[in-house]
Order: sequence, then C-alpha cells, then structure tokens
Amino acid sequence: MDSLVPIILILFFVPGLVYGIVTKAIKSDKDVANQLSDTMAAMGMFIVLAFTAGQFVAYFNESNMGLVLGVLGAEFLEAANFTGVPLIVAFIFVVGVINLFVGSATAKWAMLAPVFVPIMMQLGYSPEMAQMAYRISDSATNIITPLLPYFAIIIAFAQRYSKNMGIGTLISVMFPYSIAFMIVWTIMLIGWMFLGLELGPGSPILYNE
Repeated sequence: MDSLVPIILILFFVPGLVYGIVTKAIKSDKDVANQLSDTMAAMGMFIVLAFTAGQFVAYFNESNMGLVLGVLGAEFLEAANFTGVPLIVAFIFVVGVINLFVGSATAKWAMLAPVFVPIMMQLGYSPEMAQMAYRISDSATNIITPLLPYFAIIIAFAQRYSKNMGIGTLISVMFPYSIAFMIVWTIMLIGWMFLGLELGPGSPILYNE
C-alpha cells in the first residue's frame, strides 16, 4: 500500500504529460509547472472544507453521540416488536436517521449488526435481508449528511458549476432526491419480498429457508 500513491501518480502523470506534448498544450517545463500549480490551486477550497469537516467529525465522535443514537435506535425497534413489512420500513427509517450522525458505513454496520441481525433472524429474516435494508437507507441518506467522508469533495466539484454552493445549499438540493431514492428502493425491496425471490445466489430473504 505504501507504493500505491507513486504508482497512481505515474499512471496519471505520464499519460497527461504525453497528451499535453502531443496536443502542443505543453511546450516547456514551465507549462508543466504552471498546469500543476493551477490544479493545486483548484484544490484549495477542498483542503479548507476537508479541514473544517474533519474537526466537526472529530468533535462529534468524541461526544459519542453517534453511538448513543445507534443504541437508542436498536432499543426502539426491539421494544416496538414489529414484524413483516412494518419491521423493514422501521429499520430503514431508524438507520437513515442514524446515518445522519455516523459517517463511517463500516463503523455504523459494526455497531448495528450485532443488534439488528439477531432481531431479524428471530423474526424469520436472513442476515442478507438485514444487510439489504441497511444498504438502502445508508445509500439514500449519504448525500445529505455533512459527516459523509466525501462530502467536502462533492462540494468542491459542485462549486465548479455553482460558486455559491455550500453545505446547506447542497443538502437542500439533494434532500428531495434522498427521500425519493429511499421511497422507491423501499418499495422495490417490499415487492421483492412479496415475490419471494432470492437476494442473490444462495441468499434467501427468509432465515428458515
């Protein structure tokens, strides 16, 4: 992994340099230096946003608020004793709320899986089904949480087309899409359940199959 960075650098730099020389966009070493400096200047906004977002995420993790919300969400579903479609819908909703406060998908699943997977299995649903419902909610709400690790990159790219794009503007623009994705994907999953189709090879919906 230590050699991955120079390998990627060479794979992108050499073809770009050859292309610039062939198209005569690069005529001397000064042109190379100028284009490299322009590229780094464009990254300035991302560096500032990444620093700010990093501080926010660090303070949030230090407070353990994400862990508290995850535990409370798990206790809510367990106490509600939902079954069938209401269980899946409630699970998707709870994970969507938790996803707004816990940015790392791996950490979030590691925190929720030991609680939700056994609950799903006791109610007759396979671990694959729990993972599918989790991924629907996680994917739909990623774009509206500032805790997403790539949120600063998204804003930096969006500002190329809209200079006034900020965190609030991006969230407000993407919020309708997030809700639409969650609703449509949830309906698709429920339809998949009623059809009784497998989620994948050897991955049934029901645990007792």
